[in-house]
Amino acid sequence: MTKPKVAFYWNASCGGCEETVVDLNEDILKVADAVDIVLWPVALDFKRKDVEALGDKEIAVSFINGAIRTEEQEDIVKLLRQKSGLVVAFGACAHLGGIPGLGNLWTRDTIFHRAYKETPSTENPQGTVPQEKTDIGIGELTLPEFYDTVKTLDQTIPVDYYLPGCPPPPNLVMNAVNAILKGQLPEKGAVLAPNKAQCDTCPRNETKPEKLSIAEIKRPWQIKIDPERCFLLQGLICLGPATRSGCGETCIRANMPCRGCFGPVDGVIDQGARALSVIASLLGLEGEKKMTEEDVKKLIDQIADPVGTFYRFSLPSSLLRRKRME
Repeated sequence: MTKPKVAFYWNASCGGCEETVVDLNEDILKVADAVDIVLWPVALDFKRKDVEALGDKEIAVSFINGAIRTEEQEDIVKLLRQKSGLVVAFGACAHLGGIPGLGNLWTRDTIFHRAYKETPSTENPQGTVPQEKTDIGIGELTLPEFYDTVKTLDQTIPVDYYLPGCPPPPNLVMNAVNAILKGQLPEKGAVLAPNKAQCDTCPRNETKPEKLSIAEIKRPWQIKIDPERCFLLQGLICLGPATRSGCGETCIRANMPCRGCFGPVDGVIDQGARALSVIASLLGLEGEKKMTEEDVKKLIDQIADPVGTFYRFSLPSSLLRRKRME
C-alpha cells in the first residue's frame, strides 16, 4: 500500500513549529510509519527539484509554517500548493502573520537601516545592506527580494485548514494528522481547535467577578502575580476573552496572561479590535467615582505598546494589515 506523501516547510518564523513536530516524541514514529515525508528541510535532505518532480496534488498534505516575507518563500509555497491536495497553515505566523507580522509597522528600508546600521552590536562602517544582486567579479550573487509587507499564508495561496498556536501543541498536531489519515476532517477553512474562548477553559475563570473594573493597568514585571486570581482582576491585560482555546492554557498555567497566539474564535474578523473592545469595556475606577477625561487618558497611557499588545500575533490578518507606507 502506498503511503500518503506529506511535506513540512518553514517560512518567516522562529522554528518553534518545527520543534513541536519533534515534541510529538514517540508519536513521531507513528507519523513516520504512516506517511512518506517528501520535504522537511529542517530535518531531511530534500531539494526543490525533488518537489518539482512530483505530480500535481501528489503530496497529500503540506504543513506550512511561518509568514510570507520574501520572494523565495512566496515561490516555494506556490509550488507546494500546486503539488499538494491539502495545505495546512501551521502555527500562528502562517495563520495570522505572527510576531514577524509586527514588521508591518515599518518598511524594508527602515528595517534594514535599523538592523545593519543602528544596532549597538553592529560594526558596519560602509553602511552595507543586503542587495538582491551583487557582482563579485567572477559572477553575480543573488538574494530573494525582501518584501515591505509581511503576509499570512492565505494571503499568498489558498489554505485548506489552520492549526493555530505559537507553536501548535503536539496533541492538536497529532489530532490533525489522524483526521487527515482517516479522512475525518471538518469543512475546508476550519481552524483545527475548539471554537470557544480561552476564558471558557481558563483555570482561573471562577475568580473573575461578574462585574469587573480595571482601575490601573500593570505589566507582569511590575507586580507579584497571584497564581490563583484572574489576570484582569489584577490589572494585567489578558487576551483570553478574545482568543480561541485549545492550547491547554500553557501560558496561564505558567502564571503569565494570554497573549493571543491561537487567534480569534469563528466569526471574529479582527482579533486585536475584539481584544481592545473587551479591555476598553473594563476600564474604570473602583467604586462610584466618575472618570474624568484625565483619568481616561492616564489609564490608556498605561498600555505601553497597544499594537504589540493587541495585535502581537495578528497584525497582517487584521483590518489594519500594516502601517501606511508613506
